[in-house]
Amino acid sequence: MKKLPFSLVVLSLFSGLLSAQNPDPEVEKKAAELLQSMTIQEKIGQLCQVNGAYGGIPEELGKQVREGRAGSILNEVDTKTLNELQRIAVEESRLGIPLIFARDVIHGFRTILPIPLGQAATWNPELVERGAHIAAVEAASAGLHWTFAPMIDICRDPRWGRIAESLGEDPFLASELGVAMVRGFQGESLADKGAIAACAKHFVGYGAAEGGRDYNSANIPENELYNIYLPPFKACADAGVATFMPTFNDVNGVPASGNPFLFRKVLREDWGFNGFVVSDWESVRQLTVHGVAADNKEAARQATLAGIDMEMASTTYADHLLELVEQGAVPEAVVDEAVRNILRVKLQLGLFEHPYTDPSDFPALANDAHRAVAEQAALQSCVLLRNDGQALPLEAGKLQRLALIGPLADDPYEQLGTWIFDGDPQHTVTPLAALRTALGDKASVQFVKALETSRSRSQAAFPDAVRAAREADAVVLFLGEESILSGEAHSRAHLGLPGAQLELIKAVAETGKPIITVVMAGRPLALGPALEYSDALLFAWHPGTMGGPAIARLLLGLESPSGKLPVTFPTTAGQIPMYYNHKNTGKPATEESYIHIDDIPVRAPQTSVGNTSYYLDAGYKPLFPFGFGLSYSQFEYRNLRLREPAVSPGDTLVVMVELANTGNYEAEEVAQLYIRDVVSSIARPVKELKGFQRIRLKPGESRTATFHLPTEHLAYYYPGKGWMAEPGQFEIFVGGDSDTGFKVSCEIR
Repeated sequence: MKKLPFSLVVLSLFSGLLSAQNPDPEVEKKAAELLQSMTIQEKIGQLCQVNGAYGGIPEELGKQVREGRAGSILNEVDTKTLNELQRIAVEESRLGIPLIFARDVIHGFRTILPIPLGQAATWNPELVERGAHIAAVEAASAGLHWTFAPMIDICRDPRWGRIAESLGEDPFLASELGVAMVRGFQGESLADKGAIAACAKHFVGYGAAEGGRDYNSANIPENELYNIYLPPFKACADAGVATFMPTFNDVNGVPASGNPFLFRKVLREDWGFNGFVVSDWESVRQLTVHGVAADNKEAARQATLAGIDMEMASTTYADHLLELVEQGAVPEAVVDEAVRNILRVKLQLGLFEHPYTDPSDFPALANDAHRAVAEQAALQSCVLLRNDGQALPLEAGKLQRLALIGPLADDPYEQLGTWIFDGDPQHTVTPLAALRTALGDKASVQFVKALETSRSRSQAAFPDAVRAAREADAVVLFLGEESILSGEAHSRAHLGLPGAQLELIKAVAETGKPIITVVMAGRPLALGPALEYSDALLFAWHPGTMGGPAIARLLLGLESPSGKLPVTFPTTAGQIPMYYNHKNTGKPATEESYIHIDDIPVRAPQTSVGNTSYYLDAGYKPLFPFGFGLSYSQFEYRNLRLREPAVSPGDTLVVMVELANTGNYEAEEVAQLYIRDVVSSIARPVKELKGFQRIRLKPGESRTATFHLPTEHLAYYYPGKGWMAEPGQFEIFVGGDSDTGFKVSCEIR
């Protein structure tokens, strides 16, 4: 029976009144004074972001800055050049307004952490925050003030290359980790030394691009937009993120860079955001390519009116905005608003008081403390997907010869991953180097690359790999994707291991030796064939600078794997989209209803197949579910209970469960809490993540984990009605992944 809603529970998650950022009166006063003294040409200059010259200052660039025709410079990282550009702006321009220097600092500056999807696998907001802080300090030491991160696009399609930059498929997890990144980048105050402005991108729906093809259209129903794609952005807005960036693609037919609903209505009016919005690279000019603007002048008009404050790279604002204002097509008040938003952030960053950078004020790049955090992030990001017969950990005392085989065992560059413009492979420690150091003279390590790259098809070196495997006590294969195979504009239609990697596994497996496979990749892969020949499989993503020592510690049992998947791993690309928080449908698949294509009798009646929702040739389950990850130890969940079985609106539901380490290793478990609204006036997901805790236990130790779940977190966006938590029965699940867990019921009165 359909439930009648009690009065709307408007979440702080989506309440513009509650979340409006409180402006600093002194900052607002200074911004207003500056704005009043600016010419229209100087105002337009603040809206223009210019690409740097990569180490020099061409005459035209210096002239632009001197004349106040540039508000920001991107992609310049030479500190002397940045300081000179800033000197020209501060000392030679009429008003002395400083520039803001920007760069893609996505998962590290010089010290590279795991790709963001790998960091999401840590399920550890504190560690993610520390990593972002390190990236900010290193970037700030070079003279940068602003990064285009975090990328909090929800992605349910691993074919999309930029899933590597995302925080996965779940809005709750992405919100928690996205906010952690914002805190890490921005610190307590943007004016703090080592703090840089963060940018929530790409607003909104980039990860929903059709077919996983980058830049492609996204068609998102209202309930999915509000329940799935917007929450991480709202969470970051509430956390005080300084800037936003639109997605490249069109959302429901309207390109985001010309979409006033997103930036005027949702971002400004509903959420009270008072930072500024920067376009993505040439995305304003691309309104003409989308076919919604006849020319660049019209593109500038649409973007300005939509709320895009600063234009990146292209020059439609510089070329046409003055004329648009003079013609009345763009009110000068709209330009004033954009300038005020930009000046506000520059003032918050303290650029007027401290425009220059002295690298000696900062710790050394890639120092030991930074590398230690990168190693810990890599360690907690690795996900153990298989461990048959306790193939792992390796017992160092019993090893005499270890064979390391594969193109990614000793490649300092490739393990860094996508989008690492300022990373230095010289700082990288590879698995080969780390294992040789860890084993010392206790065991010899023989390395055979076997394939020149992850895409190579030549099997000429396979005999050497087979020979090394036969002579070894243990075999570890390092496979996966090169970093260039994921990231922007690097979508893949097929998710298997590229090149001849599968043939390499088969060849080595014929030796009869246990096979341990370590996969480095920027996305989930369809690993079924590789699993057939692997006794153990550790998924390491692209683990960054210190991936080697982290992997070595895990392989040798110095630490137990504790990563959990932040995204579902499909069996095959043909199952996509596949995600845990799907609707149940009216005919959900079950073990009893599933019949494989090979088991259907010839000329069987149509009804013999079972008439439920699944693929005849790939079933209905993923290869690995969201939240999955094995440990060297074992954990048991016991005595799941509620403090009160029924709560009223505004109350907090208290959920308790006992977690016990029943294995032989000290280890960490990520306990995950999911809910399900049993009966709702619209279909809700079968499960929704609403809490998680990372808990470390010694063998035999147990601990009670307590989750506090405000009733507003049980709410859902209902199209035409807004956010509400309907009264009735909810199921609460707590377990080690989205496909398991004990269940208890509660009621909202």
